[in-house]
Amino acid sequence: MKHTIISGVHQSNAFDRKGFSTPRFYTIYVFILLMSALSNAKAQATFSYEDFKSLVLKNHPTVKQANLYLADADAEIMQARGAFDPKLSSDFDRKAFKGDDYYNRWHNALKIPTWTGVDFKVGYDQSSGKKLLAEESSRLIVAGLSVPIGQGLVIDARRNTLKQANLAKNIAEAERQKLINKTILYAAKSYWEWWFSHQQLQFVREGYDLANQRFIATRERSRVGEQATIDSVEAKITLQDREVALEQAQVDLQNTRLALSNYLWDDKENPLELPENAFPPASAVIKVDETTLQGLISQAKSRHPEIQKYDLKIQQLGIEEKFRREMLKPTLNANFNFIADSFSSNPAYSYENSFSTNNHKLGFEFVMPLFLRKERGKLQQIRIKQLSTGFELNLARREIMNDVYAAYNEVKNYERQLRIQQDAAKNQELLTKAEQRKFEIGESTLFLINSRESKLIDMRIKVESLKSKYEKALANLAYTAGLPDLL
Repeated sequence: MKHTIISGVHQSNAFDRKGFSTPRFYTIYVFILLMSALSNAKAQATFSYEDFKSLVLKNHPTVKQANLYLADADAEIMQARGAFDPKLSSDFDRKAFKGDDYYNRWHNALKIPTWTGVDFKVGYDQSSGKKLLAEESSRLIVAGLSVPIGQGLVIDARRNTLKQANLAKNIAEAERQKLINKTILYAAKSYWEWWFSHQQLQFVREGYDLANQRFIATRERSRVGEQATIDSVEAKITLQDREVALEQAQVDLQNTRLALSNYLWDDKENPLELPENAFPPASAVIKVDETTLQGLISQAKSRHPEIQKYDLKIQQLGIEEKFRREMLKPTLNANFNFIADSFSSNPAYSYENSFSTNNHKLGFEFVMPLFLRKERGKLQQIRIKQLSTGFELNLARREIMNDVYAAYNEVKNYERQLRIQQDAAKNQELLTKAEQRKFEIGESTLFLINSRESKLIDMRIKVESLKSKYEKALANLAYTAGLPDLL
């Protein structure tokens, strides 16, 4: 089943001519809005660029794929936060030999990591048997903490991972925006190529209709002897030439319509097809000036996705460098735990068996590599990456700024060309009308009339071509500045 997004009726150009020698250059467009009873929505004959872009941003698979970048980054953050999850552990160990119950040891603990690097611990130990160690108690409750005094006090692996994961989400957002901008750029080019193909077809069809009417009139006048037979041959050649151009213009429109349909999808991921009766509205040329350029430059310097990526990578490397410098410190951990008997057979409170400074376990752990070659080598690698990424950032800034200026120059160039071409087309129209008046009084030929008319059609098509190129240049200007559209 084919899916369509818009429907409408477009009537062909009509040329009202009063005899062969009185040409009038105008086109009548009639647009009829149809009511769709099934969808209860008003179908539109016109399909504007804003409507098209809205559909692309909403439903295109590449845009949806880009949105997954953030979901993936959130999953990465969740994994990093897992390092701070409280952990409950339990361990049971038993030994029996030759009928003797040597020992039964049951250890339970709840560890709670914190952002500061301090880990809290609550535990319960239960032991029984004939061969217990002298320091073992039957039942103990333990509550304490572990504090990194050396390595890990400022930053540790889990804090490093989480901080970088948070920055990675911002990188994912920049990647997402970059992919969306690229999709919008290609979609805009497809739209304006379709727009031009439609405009081109209108002018080519107009020229074909004029040539057809002129051929019919010339043939009739040749048949009655009012005009030379060779004139009808010339009129036929012109008609055939324009018929070929009309066929090509129709194929161009069909192909650009297909290319445009690549970007049309519904919210259920079904492809849509642009109907043949859909047509674009007239283009309103948006002019840009130095103020717009400076705004784009400012945007590109601070918010261009590529520059944002490099800035964030440098921030990530800064966190990694801080972590690697921390790894140069010796490991020195202090562990302190309060201990107390649990479930004592004597329910009365006993200071000796409760949490107090007299009932505790204290320990220290110290580790220091003698040469630190591994740690120093890793730190050196990170600093090299920082320098390399800084060079890439400077180069990217330079290239992006030049790309923005080049894209702006292209826009202004098309703007000037369009203005000149529009004036030239108006002058050519005056020349064609003057040639027609000369022909009416016998001072011109059919060849000159056809030549002037063909030139006028070509110049009008070139005007529309420049409008299309101008719009594509605007889309490219926005893309080079890191935007899906101009400010």
